[in-house]
Amino acid sequence: MTTNKDQILIDAIKNGDTKAYAQLVDCYKDLVYTLALRMLKHREEAEEVAQDTFIKVFKSLDKFKGDSKFSTWIYRVAYNTCLDNIKKNKKHLNDVAIDEYNFNKLDTIDNALDNMIKEEKSVLIKKCINKLPEDSSALLTLFYFEELSLDEISKIINIEANTVKVKLFRARKKLAVILEQYLQPQNRLNYGKGR
Repeated sequence: MTTNKDQILIDAIKNGDTKAYAQLVDCYKDLVYTLALRMLKHREEAEEVAQDTFIKVFKSLDKFKGDSKFSTWIYRVAYNTCLDNIKKNKKHLNDVAIDEYNFNKLDTIDNALDNMIKEEKSVLIKKCINKLPEDSSALLTLFYFEELSLDEISKIINIEANTVKVKLFRARKKLAVILEQYLQPQNRLNYGKGR
């Protein structure tokens, strides 16, 4: 499953080629940093975790068996490094209450998003994802921005694809709660007036 390009890089790095390692970092640094930033919500910590990720990748290249995409494996190292950082700093971000959430609102929000220009939508979703707990942020980043499949995500976070589906659905509901606050400020302000 590893692409030829990745395999050539891996072999070169194992043979001590530092240029190949620099190329590898160059290929994946943006992806790793984005995931770290979404999970940790802090630029400096994300940079630190991205560096740690590549050190771990370098040290454990021998453990990569090629049974998944190389990018999936790197994501998994990055994801676990983020989790370690979160545990170490005992961060618990506020969760979004979704139990009272009306399922039909997901459609309304999807429609509202459809009407926005792509760049605007992307900026808004990123802003909202930053307000979510780290596990939801990671899932939505991998699914929407990196466009990974449920199977790929399940390999990265090490849970069954069906469970990923459920978690993704819950993450989307949380995202919808936050998006609604951005998309309908007028409705919220006028709610209950003039009765």
